[in-house]
Amino acid sequence: MRTTLIWSVVCLLLLPMSAAAAPGGAEPTSGYERVQTLIDAAKPGETLELPAGTYRGPLVVDKPLHIRGMGTARIVNDASEPAVVIHADRVTLEGVEIDHNSQTGEAAIIVEADETTLSRVAIRTRSHGIQLREADRGIIEHSQIAWLGAEADRDREVPLSQKGNGIDLFDSHRSRIAGNEISGMNDGIYLESSHDALVEDNKVERSRYGIHCMYTNGTKVIGNEGRFNVTGAMIMGVQDAEVTDNVFRMQSENVNSQGILLFDVQTSRIYRNVVEGNRVGLYIEQSLRNELTDNDVLRNFIGIQLLESEGNRFANNRFIANVIEAEATESMDNRLTGNYWDSFRGIDLDRDGMSDIPYAINPFFQQLVDRKPAFQLFFQSPGIRFLESLFVADQSVWAADSSPLMRLPAEADPNPGSGDSDYWWSLFFGIFLLASSIATIYLVGVKK
Repeated sequence: MRTTLIWSVVCLLLLPMSAAAAPGGAEPTSGYERVQTLIDAAKPGETLELPAGTYRGPLVVDKPLHIRGMGTARIVNDASEPAVVIHADRVTLEGVEIDHNSQTGEAAIIVEADETTLSRVAIRTRSHGIQLREADRGIIEHSQIAWLGAEADRDREVPLSQKGNGIDLFDSHRSRIAGNEISGMNDGIYLESSHDALVEDNKVERSRYGIHCMYTNGTKVIGNEGRFNVTGAMIMGVQDAEVTDNVFRMQSENVNSQGILLFDVQTSRIYRNVVEGNRVGLYIEQSLRNELTDNDVLRNFIGIQLLESEGNRFANNRFIANVIEAEATESMDNRLTGNYWDSFRGIDLDRDGMSDIPYAINPFFQQLVDRKPAFQLFFQSPGIRFLESLFVADQSVWAADSSPLMRLPAEADPNPGSGDSDYWWSLFFGIFLLASSIATIYLVGVKK
């Protein structure tokens, strides 16, 4: 229930404050008292509208309220406490900006209640952005969170380890995190022991892990985008997750950069993702019984890397223009079938579109580099290629695609029909160069 008369008086009191009580354009200093007084006086379920202006934090909300910012309503918090703490269930906070200057580690917003909605909140923080603690069924949507630079930061790059997380959930279940933009934080979105969360349509850049899930079940990571992070999505200690329709590009600034990293992941589905231009596209370690299908792995240094992972299924993925298409060690009983590897030339005698010979992932170079990292300098050198061709021991335990695709499916090809054309032109040009070389040697030899 909204009281128009009260808010007419409030507007008259607040709007002149910045001009009359704050000479020289200074920010009002009594915003905190007035806003907190209004919160304390409001009845549960009421809507409070904050007129445009600057208010001082911190604020505590301890009853169900709908707090809506009108115009540019900004809360500035210099205290060592959170800018906003929500203790009551069914609170909505929308349309406000928060400048959180505290460096004590407290988040800009802390939620300790169920069914909270944070919508169109713009946070600039020198600590964490939003934290949910034992807060179920929360909604965080269409908000922006970014690192708040200060004078002391301009002459140095603040390490990611000294920054907080953008959105941080602990023991908070069935939450929805959608349509947010996060930049320059430690982890963009961090979920720990928080089950059945839906993380969709978010954009995270220039952070450590774009999306970081730890010890969660039933998490859905759908339609997100990550760029210039150390790792796009870090999925660890997770069961029954769904990671689909995400795009992770240009995670390559760190020696440990990956598009999607799976560690100790079980019975999960990873499909229709695009990992492009990363150091490693798909990194999978100690993970069991997962399905990875219909992913596009493009222009990474290493397309897919498997380590100590078993019982996973890889089907209908496309590996295109990666420097190293695949590496696999100590990974047995994985089923690879029907994937497209652009460097592989198979034989299709029955013309079913699949090679009659498998594509085996030779572990020689990876094992060599693990023992002697300096040998990375000889990557793809003629000597290494020759030694790799001699390394044929224990092929039965190599990861291998039993029936790789002979050509890229038309619906997945950005340049339909170009694959075969490029191959035949390359073959023709190679034969032409070989014939020219033989002719030159022969003619020069005859003249001599």
